[in-house]
Amino acid sequence: MLPSVVTADWVVEHAGDDDVLLADVRGPNAHARGHLPRSIPLVVGAPGQFTDIGIVDAFAREVGLRLRRHGVTGEERLVLYDEGRCVAAASALQAIELAGHPSVAVLAGGLAAWGGDVDKGAVVLDKSRIELEPRLDAFPTLDELRGRLDDPILGLLDVRHPEEFTGKAGAPCDPRQGHIPGARNVEVSTLFSDPGQPRPSEDVKALAGLADGADVVTYCHSGSRSALAMIALRAAGYRARNYVGSWHEWSRHPELAAER
Repeated sequence: MLPSVVTADWVVEHAGDDDVLLADVRGPNAHARGHLPRSIPLVVGAPGQFTDIGIVDAFAREVGLRLRRHGVTGEERLVLYDEGRCVAAASALQAIELAGHPSVAVLAGGLAAWGGDVDKGAVVLDKSRIELEPRLDAFPTLDELRGRLDDPILGLLDVRHPEEFTGKAGAPCDPRQGHIPGARNVEVSTLFSDPGQPRPSEDVKALAGLADGADVVTYCHSGSRSALAMIALRAAGYRARNYVGSWHEWSRHPELAAER
């Protein structure tokens, strides 16, 4: 079984396992300059800020194609890492889950947490012919959330700054300010002890204030901070997903309620 978030010690113990694949999401140039031994470069792209099901499906299939080009089959335990903050790794994780990969994790602290030797130079990638089946429920959509605001199982976490949550501040590109009704505000940085390193589970649970069985959905302004928060919540044992449309999308629908 693969934890949602692994440590450098876990990588040391398991990197030699035949079914473990380490993937560097920083890009091929950064990978060539120095990377974890036995890792491949893997760039899958970032999701957009709108969650129309047609757009989500097309993105899932594009990610699946990029995985095949990098030799990813879906049969491996795939561990993603970036330079250390885990922002890029968290974004890649949700995209790869959307494409249908069943076993993906993030290395806490990324390359910065790695105390061992690194390899340099380009690696040869083998292409895969295995086509993954997209798992569209990996992305909460606007349609899903608008129909679940009264669902007691849903735990909405707004991980923006308090001023954004209350509507006192916000991005000028958004036609409205405030937050999705029923959301709790937990600023993302409070969930981490150091960059890319989630706080202990008990601390994260105390901050989130949600039942263990909650279906947690995180959001921010554009889905980046909330992807990072999703990682900390998963490390604490929650079933957590990230609403990539976030307030950027929600605020553009005047028929949807907003609280200030």
